[in-house]
Amino acid sequence: MTTAVTLSPAPPWASVAGGPIAEAVGSGELPGRVWLYSNYHCNLACSYCLTESSPASERRQLTAEQMLAVAEQAKSLGFTALGVTGGEPFLLPWLPETVMAMARLLPIVVLTNGTLFGGDRIERAAMLAEGDIALQISLDSHRPDLNDLARGPDNFAKVVSAVPRLVAAGVRVRIATTTADPLDSALLDPLRHLVRSLGVRDEDHLVRPIVRRGRADERGLGVVAAARDIPCELTIAADGAFWGSFGPTVRAGRLDTDLLLTRTILPLSVPATTLLATLRGLPQGTDASLGIR
Repeated sequence: MTTAVTLSPAPPWASVAGGPIAEAVGSGELPGRVWLYSNYHCNLACSYCLTESSPASERRQLTAEQMLAVAEQAKSLGFTALGVTGGEPFLLPWLPETVMAMARLLPIVVLTNGTLFGGDRIERAAMLAEGDIALQISLDSHRPDLNDLARGPDNFAKVVSAVPRLVAAGVRVRIATTTADPLDSALLDPLRHLVRSLGVRDEDHLVRPIVRRGRADERGLGVVAAARDIPCELTIAADGAFWGSFGPTVRAGRLDTDLLLTRTILPLSVPATTLLATLRGLPQGTDASLGIR
């Protein structure tokens, strides 16, 4: 069963071209992408998960209508791209149609663990080849045992099966590798070779560090990051709006609020202007470069 998603008329609050957000994005002061945490629950329980997601996680999620409203308002304000993450977004049965509708407004990348693309789900995912959409799938090692140690049993097998099928269907696939090793380590070369063999281009293979937030913080994993280390991409979740996609993390069952901007998520102009004011209020200094993305 599919869900129809309809674009609404331009809202009355919509920003005129050249507004402060559009100008900040255009100048590079503010990143152009808006992230949405579609949900917090997941079919996996990865060892370094930022949001402590698992099958048992509380069902806190955005609605399809909220996600589409964020996309519409992001475009009106002058943002240039969207991202969807979780939890596992594809646990939401209405997600493919919603992503298609959002992609008619702005380019979009959807982060997924890639383990749910079996049966008719691979056919439904194939519709995403029609828009300006990329699926970003996690794969952390060329060795099944090491990959599955962090991500769960059979994760490796499911991912390396799904990726070529998605690529063959015309879906743009990116691979994200999260590692405790140096980002340029030669130890990652066998994984890079594997990713190429799956049909994914080098420029679509992202390597990033484990960030010590959420479950990773509980286990003492990853790099410690301050606000300046985290790209200040406006991030919308059911709990509010945050500084960066690493903002709405959960530790010991409690939401981290150190990077919370506002509890208000709509109209999007409220958290967007708060983010810009917060960014401009930071003391001058050299941004750290930990490779977080």
